[in-house]
Amino acid sequence: MCGIVGFTNRTDCAEKIIEEMMDAIKHRGPDSEGKYVDSGIAMGFRRLSIIDLSTGSQPLFNENKNLVLTFNGEIYNYQSLRQELIAEGHVFTTNTDSEVLLHGYEQWGKDMLPKLRGMFAFVIWDTEKQELFGARDFFGIKPLYYADMGGTFMYGSEIKSFLHHPDFKKVLNETALENYLTFQYSPCEETFFKGVYKLLPAHWFTYRGGKLETGRYWSINFDADEKPDLDEWVKRISDVFKDSVEAHKIADVEVGSFLSSGVDSSYVAAVANVGKTFTVGFGEDEKYNEIGYAKEFSRFIGKENISKVITPEEYWSNFPNIQYHMDEPLADPAAIALYFVCKLASERVKVVLSGEGADEIFGGYNIYKEPDDVAAYNLIPRPIRRCIGKMAEKLPAHRGLNFLIRRGKDLEERFIGNAYIFSEKERKALLKIKTDAPDAKEITKPFYDRVADKDNVTKMQYLDLNMWMTGDILLKADKMSMANSLELRVPFLDKKVMAVAERIPKRYRVTKENTKFAMRKAALAACPPLTANKKKLGFPVPIRVWLKEDEYYTRVRKMFESERSKRFFNTEKLVELLDRHREGKYDNSRKIWTVYTFLVWHEVYFG
Repeated sequence: MCGIVGFTNRTDCAEKIIEEMMDAIKHRGPDSEGKYVDSGIAMGFRRLSIIDLSTGSQPLFNENKNLVLTFNGEIYNYQSLRQELIAEGHVFTTNTDSEVLLHGYEQWGKDMLPKLRGMFAFVIWDTEKQELFGARDFFGIKPLYYADMGGTFMYGSEIKSFLHHPDFKKVLNETALENYLTFQYSPCEETFFKGVYKLLPAHWFTYRGGKLETGRYWSINFDADEKPDLDEWVKRISDVFKDSVEAHKIADVEVGSFLSSGVDSSYVAAVANVGKTFTVGFGEDEKYNEIGYAKEFSRFIGKENISKVITPEEYWSNFPNIQYHMDEPLADPAAIALYFVCKLASERVKVVLSGEGADEIFGGYNIYKEPDDVAAYNLIPRPIRRCIGKMAEKLPAHRGLNFLIRRGKDLEERFIGNAYIFSEKERKALLKIKTDAPDAKEITKPFYDRVADKDNVTKMQYLDLNMWMTGDILLKADKMSMANSLELRVPFLDKKVMAVAERIPKRYRVTKENTKFAMRKAALAACPPLTANKKKLGFPVPIRVWLKEDEYYTRVRKMFESERSKRFFNTEKLVELLDRHREGKYDNSRKIWTVYTFLVWHEVYFG
């Protein structure tokens, strides 16, 4: 795992600039560094040594030195691709997976991308064409940002590296703020920094002569195969997942595994057969502490569990540093817990396996049961349901009304992903600033349009795979692991696993009994029934409890009443949210945390 940075060169101090940019992401690769600078490009690289420890440094060159590569990630099928390329006459000088990208691009061009199996963000400079080519992996596990400012095109694994380039203009994208208040993450291509964009998952780009071109090379395609029975689907899941885990264990260093009380990480840990598992929790309440379960499960599989209890003060005091590493504000409280479990693991291993992605591809979130749970209510004609919902919206908040409001809306109106923090009306009332932020439905519509003929559960999964997973789940996985110089691998997010998952009928994904139904059956072969059948919990964090305590209530209120806050928000509304939560009238913890996160992030980057 590594970090990459670079820019088109039109300055006489490129060496100094690229070194400063590389230093900004040293945490991504503390083992070594490398750079390449010519009259057209400056490329920088920071390395965390995982495969081919002695000769795997970058930048890498092809035989005649006309192609230069910097690469972040892992190619798990590099050995078979290497043999195929050698048979075509290519000469390799290292044993690293990185070199496959160079010769693969020589041989196949863009057509190389669908052949890869792994997680990656890379760029290749063609010295003859004076052209940059880059790409991001299938699911967006590895990040890649770019900006075109002052005639300079710059790219990198993290936005913070751009701050060191003299052509970079640091301007807050206020439209991103308004979108974020609804989604709890930045949902669009343009980031919180105006003019800085994310290369989307499964996309490539070329940049030549001031012209940027992008394109997509792979898509998820849910197409249920109704013929195989449940037992056959369980076997297929078991076989493909074991194969993926073995591929994800390829390394020349020790590999560990994260472990919570859920089936995803437990399934990974059991199948992976690694030596160490890592767990964190809060206090002694089992609602917020899964350490006891993790230790018991680790004994079940005969492995060592290493754990840590996170104190409230550790959580809050590390929060500004965590937002620095995140690049953009992310209001998922679990991100901080993930930071600590990464820190714990990094003290003993360089690589960990984790369970991200299982919920999205196999249908694991509890909300996916909603379409079936309300099937009876949906027998009421749609116009009547919509009328009831609109009437309920006008009534004072009361238990049960939200059901009527939601049932009065079509799925495309009510579901934007696993977080829906502030409605458009609420965020407009909260903000002082005026932006041209689109309605949430405008952002989700392109994804819904692609699966318009699918059932509601599949639509929800597809939206989460393309938005929530990339914008929240994988963002925090990459940034929190790399903040601690740790490589995090996600064997569920493998294109071969996805090829099986997208064919599973809806009735084997989500049932009235449970979510991830077929996958849980597969996990039974490696995990005890209590684990395989355990209800989806998430990463529990006691934010709602802490916000009622004097110390943390006061800390948040001070930030809400600050001059910084007054620039963006009607602060009396913020304080009202906080006070009502403290009084127990409403659980406003997620709304409070979303605003507080932005203000802390803004203080870090614009303070």
